[in-house]
Amino acid sequence: MLEDWLVEFLAAIGKFFMHPLLFLFVIVTFLHGYSRLKKERKSFHTSVQDVFEEMRFTYSKGILAGLIASVLFMLIGLSLPFGFVVLLAIVTGILGFMINARWLSPVYTIGFTAILAVVFQQLSSGSAASFFIDLEKINFAAVALFLSVIMIAEGIIISRTAHLKTSPVLKRSSRGLSIGNHIANRTWMLPLFFLVPGGSLSSQLSWWPMLTLNGDSFMILCIPFFLGFSQRIQGSLPEESIKATAQRVVSLGVVMLIIAAASIWYIPLAFAVIIAAFIGREVITMKQRINDHSAAFFFSKRDKGLLILGILPQSPAEKLQLKVGELITRINGIQVKTVAEFYEALQKNRAFCKLEVVDLKGEIRFEQRALYDGEHHELGILFVADEKKWETETGSIEIEDNKGQAL
Repeated sequence: MLEDWLVEFLAAIGKFFMHPLLFLFVIVTFLHGYSRLKKERKSFHTSVQDVFEEMRFTYSKGILAGLIASVLFMLIGLSLPFGFVVLLAIVTGILGFMINARWLSPVYTIGFTAILAVVFQQLSSGSAASFFIDLEKINFAAVALFLSVIMIAEGIIISRTAHLKTSPVLKRSSRGLSIGNHIANRTWMLPLFFLVPGGSLSSQLSWWPMLTLNGDSFMILCIPFFLGFSQRIQGSLPEESIKATAQRVVSLGVVMLIIAAASIWYIPLAFAVIIAAFIGREVITMKQRINDHSAAFFFSKRDKGLLILGILPQSPAEKLQLKVGELITRINGIQVKTVAEFYEALQKNRAFCKLEVVDLKGEIRFEQRALYDGEHHELGILFVADEKKWETETGSIEIEDNKGQAL
């Protein structure tokens, strides 16, 4: 028996690396990176991260969550028809090409797949039945459980990683002021293992090893499941706003899981879970936007000092351990409140710099280091300044007098 399970797992892992979505999302994440790159260059004439940052993030940050979810699926014996898995891959692939990664939330990928499964069941066409194998045998209680667990995993992943390396951009407020935003447009790849009932698969997929449990045949399937998240922040620090959203997503997932468990005995509750997921996720998104827009602009020009909007990687600023949201009030003993003053103070001593910084807790600290040849000559800090290019609230670019600086 143990040997059969081992063969199944090895076969599932081998097929995982042949899954079309694994390669399709290389293109998707590259497009996300390219879109981010263009926005950053319009704001600062430079990019913060390279175009491959999204790709590295996607294929590294969700592995542990996927394995933990897989263990849970195997323990509860969750099984989904092969046809549902194929349909899910198609829906995910289509939604993946939306530039806004929010459409890759499991609410939409799994929810739309469940709706299409009901439609195909009603059509009962021969071609659809032959392509989406065993789709008519779908257990919607299992789908509701699958969606609920992945929703909880989504919230946890958002909380732990979505705030990392968010993308700074500049836009103009309705009053014509220069303000900074941070954008998190993230995707994660989760390797998911679960059982697929055999039935007609035994003859149609004879090349795949099968297990027999309590007289029924199953195979273990491992798929790359892709999650997505997108959020724009202007009224607080990115980490605070994103973690607040993550907590709401986890809470919604827990409520859905309770209802999904009850749907095992009363199937109509499974459809209530799917509907509640759609409504709840949209409410969470709207609540974040309302709270963010009602708050005062966090990344805006200050009367005293310069607020750090972004930090270029491998720059002196990163080595000085400066953080987004901190306020620089003095450099080399000279008080600064404009970009021009910062630059002039920096030039007072080209071999050394000493900064007075107000940290995120409002406490003053001092950072200093020598500056070396070949390092970023302007420290590598992105400030909110009067910009030559503005992003309006409609996303268009307008021209102003002064030039944005990457210092």
